[in-house]
Amino acid sequence: MRDRILDASLRAGEVANRIITLGAPSRAHGVASYLDATPTPFEITSERGFTTITGRYKGVPVSVIAIGMGYPNADFFVREVRECLTGDMLVVRLGSCGSLIDVPVGSVVAPKGSICVTRNYDYDFVTGSSQEEPYRLSKPVMADPVLHDAVVKSLRATQPPEIKTSIVDHTLNASADSFYSSQGRQTSFPDHNSDLIPRLVAAHKDLATLEMETFHILHLAACWAIGAKTGTADAAPPLHHAATAPSIPPVHAPSTQTRIPDVAASATGAAPLSPPPRIRAAAAQMVFASRTSQDFITPQEVAAIEAWAGRAVLEALVGLEIKPDRLHEEVGSVWELKDGAEAVRR
Repeated sequence: MRDRILDASLRAGEVANRIITLGAPSRAHGVASYLDATPTPFEITSERGFTTITGRYKGVPVSVIAIGMGYPNADFFVREVRECLTGDMLVVRLGSCGSLIDVPVGSVVAPKGSICVTRNYDYDFVTGSSQEEPYRLSKPVMADPVLHDAVVKSLRATQPPEIKTSIVDHTLNASADSFYSSQGRQTSFPDHNSDLIPRLVAAHKDLATLEMETFHILHLAACWAIGAKTGTADAAPPLHHAATAPSIPPVHAPSTQTRIPDVAASATGAAPLSPPPRIRAAAAQMVFASRTSQDFITPQEVAAIEAWAGRAVLEALVGLEIKPDRLHEEVGSVWELKDGAEAVRR
């Protein structure tokens, strides 16, 4: 039975409908430190290198998932988490970025949308003589406006008085397919990217940040919404490989749910949801480096900004209501409350 499908180690009932995804496991553990003590947060690290921590925040089920860097990991995350869940899926990408506008390091940017920057493999990088452009820029894909606004509102409401940096919204992000060439960094390789940053800024006047994951998450969320409307998103996942053991076993008993979720159906297994379930996606990006001033954030500033932004995103996620029939079932899940504990279903 295909009962373990995310990263060949997570099963249904181990990832909640509300999710923070980020890069580093250390950041995931920092955010997860705010989760409720009851039930004990579930944690597992997989052979793919993903760390998932699932529990409750103020009584509401939440997952924190560290996926590393780049489009491929973002693709694994969105597609496979989606197949583990029944109902709606709310995702906020909480990550670091470089700024392309003049804001202090330590600022937090909640982009309204993102463009994709990809290396053009048809370009002749050896000679530089080519009819092709060395890099391709996509059209923007937009964040979910409701989730975006909730993140911005929460950042403003929770900003500690000692943190004086900016909160920036209504700007665009650029997500690159590499850390070096597609972000304009210079190495010994002939990347022909010395004019890439000016080209990006000229093409999109409201471009503010540069990183490697947000576009792909927003793009898949938008595509899945289309699939749900056309009836193509509720097919059984084409995942047939044998399950593998996680590299680090769960810190407490795993989910006992064995049924493959029908992602488009209600948690009770009734008829498909109407309207169809959605993936709502947005981002909060912490400016760790400025591409204009060349400033870099200090480790002390990193800790303070991550603590503030992590709590703000948690508040935003649990503040948005998901109707009970659009939530994954709790019985047998790792966030199930037992022994008379009272659940908050929001």
